[in-house]
Amino acid sequence: MALRFLILTLIFLLLDWYFYQAVVTVLRFATPERKQMVAWIYWGFSAFVVVLMLVAVAIGPLNAPRWVRVYLFSVVLVVEISKLVGLVFVFTDDVLRLFRWLAQLVQPKSAPSEGNGISRLRFLNQMALVMAAIPFASLLYGMVKGAYDYRVKRITLKFPNLPEAFDGMVMGQISDLHTGSFSDPTHLNQAFDILLGHKPDVIVFTGDLVNDRASETQGFEETFRRLKAPLGVYSTLGNHDYGDYVAWESPQAKAANLQELKAVHAASGWDLLMNEHRILERGGQRIALIGVENWGASLRFPKYGKLSQALAGAETAPFKILLSHDPSHWDAEVNRLHPDVDLTLSGHTHGMQFGVELPGFKWSPVQYFYKQWAGLYQKGSQYLYVNRGLGFIGYPGRVGIKPEITLLEFKRA
Repeated sequence: MALRFLILTLIFLLLDWYFYQAVVTVLRFATPERKQMVAWIYWGFSAFVVVLMLVAVAIGPLNAPRWVRVYLFSVVLVVEISKLVGLVFVFTDDVLRLFRWLAQLVQPKSAPSEGNGISRLRFLNQMALVMAAIPFASLLYGMVKGAYDYRVKRITLKFPNLPEAFDGMVMGQISDLHTGSFSDPTHLNQAFDILLGHKPDVIVFTGDLVNDRASETQGFEETFRRLKAPLGVYSTLGNHDYGDYVAWESPQAKAANLQELKAVHAASGWDLLMNEHRILERGGQRIALIGVENWGASLRFPKYGKLSQALAGAETAPFKILLSHDPSHWDAEVNRLHPDVDLTLSGHTHGMQFGVELPGFKWSPVQYFYKQWAGLYQKGSQYLYVNRGLGFIGYPGRVGIKPEITLLEFKRA
C-alpha cells in the first residue's frame, strides 16, 4: 500500500510540475515577488491535495463513514482531472515547439527571440489555465450545490386502455437514493418534502436504496417512514441492493444483509415487490403494479428478475405498470416478450451525474452504454420512463444532470 501511494504521489507531482510550466509562461512578465507568491500558493495547494489523499487512504481501516472517504478522494480527482484538461494545451504547445525547433534545424532563419531554444506560446498556456478552471469550478459546484439541486419532472401520459377511475392519477417516482452517500438525512428530507408537497396518489421507488450494505440506512429510518400516499408506497431492488460489490466473509453474511435490507423496506411502510404484483383499486376499477428484482442486459449485471412470474395472475388487469430498476430490461425483454406492459419505470443510470440537458437536446457519456438513459421513451403503445436518480454514488455531485423527482400524471386517451 505504501509503495502504491508513493508511486501515485510521484505521478501527481510530475503532472503538477508539467502543468506549472503553463503558470510560469503566463507569469512571464510578472514581478519576481508575484511569481514567488504564485509558486507558494500553487505548490502549497498541491501538497494539500497529497495530504487529502493520504488521509483518505489512512482512514479506510478506521471504518470511517464511506461518504468521508468519497469526498476526500473526489476533491483529489477534481483537481487532477482539471489539470489533465489543461495539460492538453500544454502538450499541444510542446508539440508545436518541437516542430518549430525541427524547422529551424532544417532551414534556420534567425536566432530564437528569447534565450536559448524555442519559447512557449503564451496564448496556449493561457488557454490551459482557463480550460483547467472550467472543470474545476463545475465539478466543485456539482459537489456543493448540484447534488442537492432537486428537480421535479412532470410527465403526462395518455392511454386508451386506462380505466376511467384512474384518469388523473398522479404517481410519484424516485430512484437510486444510495443512502450511504448522504452524511445525514437533511438533504433527503428536503427531497421528500418536495415530493410529498405534490400529494401524489401513489409513490414508487425503483431500486438502489443503498450503495452496498443495509447498515447504510441507520439514522434514516424516520425519513423513509415519511413517504405515504393514498394508494400506497411500492418499491423494488436495484443492482447495488444485493451486496454483490462487497467481499463478504461468508455467503450467509451476504444473505443476512439482503434480509436486513428487505426489513428496512417493510419497516418504512414500503411494499417491496420481489417478482410479484399488486392490484391497485380505485372507484371499483383495477390496474396492476408489477415489480421485478434487478434484471440487467448490459455490463454483465445480474438477472434476478423474473417478469413472467411477476405477471402471473395479473393477466386480466386492463392496464399494467412495471417497476424494473435497469432500463436495459425494456428492450431486452419487456417490449419484446410482454406487449401488455403499458409503462415501465426504471432508474439505474443516474445520467452518469454528468451531462448537458437543454430544450430539445440532451447528452451524457452514459448514452454510449445505455440506449435509454433519461426521460421518456416509446415503442408502439409501450412507454419507458428512466428517472435520473435522487442520490449519487462515486462522485458526490452532479453536473448538468440534476437529481430527479418524477410526477407522472395518467390520462385516459
